[in-house]
Amino acid sequence: MSLLFDPVTVSGLTLRNRLILPPMCQYNVTAKDGVPGPWHLAHLGARATGGFGMVVAEASSVLPEGRISDQDTGLWNEAQRDAWAPIVDFIRSQGAVPAIQLAHAGSKASTWPAHPGYPDEAIPLDEGGWETASPSGVPAVSAVGPTRELSGAEIEQVIEAFAASARRADEAGFGAVQIHGAHGYLIHQFLSPVTNRRTDEWGGSFENRTRLARRIVEAVREVWPAEKILGIRLSGSDWLEDSWGEQDTVRLVRELTGLGLDWVDVSSGGIGDVYQGPKGPAYQVPLADAVLAGTADLALASGQGMPVSDDGASRRLFVSAVGAITDPELAESVLAEGRADAVDIGRAALVRPNWPVEAAQSLGDERWRQLLAPAYHRGSWGRLSTPVRQREAAAAGVAG
Repeated sequence: MSLLFDPVTVSGLTLRNRLILPPMCQYNVTAKDGVPGPWHLAHLGARATGGFGMVVAEASSVLPEGRISDQDTGLWNEAQRDAWAPIVDFIRSQGAVPAIQLAHAGSKASTWPAHPGYPDEAIPLDEGGWETASPSGVPAVSAVGPTRELSGAEIEQVIEAFAASARRADEAGFGAVQIHGAHGYLIHQFLSPVTNRRTDEWGGSFENRTRLARRIVEAVREVWPAEKILGIRLSGSDWLEDSWGEQDTVRLVRELTGLGLDWVDVSSGGIGDVYQGPKGPAYQVPLADAVLAGTADLALASGQGMPVSDDGASRRLFVSAVGAITDPELAESVLAEGRADAVDIGRAALVRPNWPVEAAQSLGDERWRQLLAPAYHRGSWGRLSTPVRQREAAAAGVAG
């Protein structure tokens, strides 16, 4: 039995295993209205059928001007909410917890979709692009177009938009929301001194630069049901000198936990043209490990986070790790070594939607049978062609 396939209860919801499909933009709203469609049902539904414990829908903007590209999904209106609802229902029907990432791209908005044939740059205004806004009018990367500074009133509108989108996410049936505070997008732009050069209450000191993140978590928590999961994704480090780093992340997460946060997903980077951090398998796991260690002493409220005692009285923050975790044995070791509570399987799941089932088979965990959709059990995949069955057949002297 592997730790990867042990269930875990976070807030009031139980994930059937510790494998999370992280949000990955599909750039596939061809009508450019932010409304998800058949592609999103097929993409997310396949990963739910494939055995993930939680399936997180892509970065969905809380305002139209906050979209990364003009083909992003959104949750700023009721038409989008209503289109998400059947997708949510299908994800849940397949045994996964449906989640969505709420986002605002700031200066990294209004870019071409990250699809073959499109340039890696901003969409010109005369081709459908729009003016972007950011903490200080400083772009997070040079490839984006000029950006202007947000006014105080506009910042308040962003906070209200996150709360309104969270309310719609609840109405659509999502079990978890993840606030996007990573990868050089708006919240991260406020956190990092590289992109936040304001001298008012929203910039300068650590307290001021983190004010937007705290205010958004507070606003979302106020409208998000207590029994559902409230999470945030953070870049644990910019990997730049005199910028946002690991200890800043731990400090912020401790503060956000006090505001009702249940879950943190720890990534990195996103500001600056050249990535200067580590590379290789599980390269971001040390950041998740640091956050887990740095928050383990916090006493959470009843129903918050995950239980660490049989009676549920002792609870702590739920921490997930992400970044080049593609091998089942590596994913299992992250949990076995106590470096995270769950792992995200992203790009590997784009080409292998059944990654959890195949991982359980590879690890010799018979719970793969529970993850495999009933409609697929009659196929050759799930019988002698699976890694587990091949080993059983070899041991019995039967040709696979």
